[in-house]
Amino acid sequence: MPVQSMSRVADAFWRAAAYCLHPRVIALSLLPLLIAAGLAFGLGYFFWEQAVDGMRAQLESWRLIESLLGWLDHVGLGGFRSALAPLLVLALALPVLVVLSLLLVALLLTPTAVNLVAQRRFPLLERKRGASFVHSLLWSLAHGVAALLAFVISLPFLLIPPLVLIVPPLIWGWLGYRVFAYDALSEHASVAERRQLLRLHRLPLLGLGLLTGYLGAAPAAIWAFGVMAVALAPFLILASIWLYTLVFAFSSLWFTHYCLAALQELRLSRSAAAPGPSGLVLDAEAPTPTPPLLPKADA
Repeated sequence: MPVQSMSRVADAFWRAAAYCLHPRVIALSLLPLLIAAGLAFGLGYFFWEQAVDGMRAQLESWRLIESLLGWLDHVGLGGFRSALAPLLVLALALPVLVVLSLLLVALLLTPTAVNLVAQRRFPLLERKRGASFVHSLLWSLAHGVAALLAFVISLPFLLIPPLVLIVPPLIWGWLGYRVFAYDALSEHASVAERRQLLRLHRLPLLGLGLLTGYLGAAPAAIWAFGVMAVALAPFLILASIWLYTLVFAFSSLWFTHYCLAALQELRLSRSAAAPGPSGLVLDAEAPTPTPPLLPKADA
């Protein structure tokens, strides 16, 4: 990544961190948290037992898993048998919580974050409204489904220790890059400007997405309680959703600061290079030509 792009990413990082302390951002970050937590506990209340029973039946139908569980019973680790099915259900539910939290932040908090940043930093930036709320919603849902499919396909690779630290952040980083960059530009940029910016700044935006992907994967560390995670599941689910909401709210502001600054720079460069009436490029610093002196009339 070029040094100039790194400085822009760093500048947007510190500005996003400062904006996270804004009262409006703090208040709006509670809305995705409440919705995601309500959905998680509602689904858990109605479908937890059925999901665990189904997972346990599926495990018992696999001879290799059943042989492994029998060996665990033989060595005195029979308690792990009863905890394996709930742990797997929680592990499969975790990516859904990640995508749900990200989409809720993108749909509920990002529009306000964009307006806040635009009013305070870019009050003269024209709004060309290149994408409506419906377009943003469909874009976010499509990429959320694609991220979940990518996670399901990558499940066998997660059994390899190094890849479990690489693959999930890549998936969440790609999702954040595609969703937050689109939403940050949807109100102010035209369709052509958005496509041009996403093409010109693809590398820094991908790097920014990777960083936010690792931030988004960090809350999963609170599930490293082993069997105790089953007993602490209600608390851990609430804590995970809260952490994901905070991380994605910060990521949204980070992308917003970077993308709006890039959009303003693009428009300034275009206006500076715009041809004048004579077809020549206008230069604000060019000296004004002095009109020729007329000869004085004879007295």
